[in-house]
Amino acid sequence: MRPPAHTRSIHAIRADALFASTLQRCDDCSAGQIRQVIAQAISTYGRCGCAGQVAQEFGDHPETAAARMRWARAAADQAFGAAAQEPSPRPRRHTLPAAA
Repeated sequence: MRPPAHTRSIHAIRADALFASTLQRCDDCSAGQIRQVIAQAISTYGRCGCAGQVAQEFGDHPETAAARMRWARAAADQAFGAAAQEPSPRPRRHTLPAAA
């Protein structure tokens, strides 16, 4: 039996990719450069690989990883525009059992 698949939002994937990149908070990059770095990290590591890099860093250096993730999330959201928020998931329809 397979474990349930977990879908990650595009915002989380982008933040993980920026986190896994070599870009630093002190680098003064344009939105276009940040988008390019994110695309390069996803191409290099893959989505799961970026998430793995994040997990490893949180395990090895939790004291600095949280601040880097806050920066990565804010920078990625700014680079791709806050207006491009993804829609909320559609609510599930519940069906009532047929009357006996």
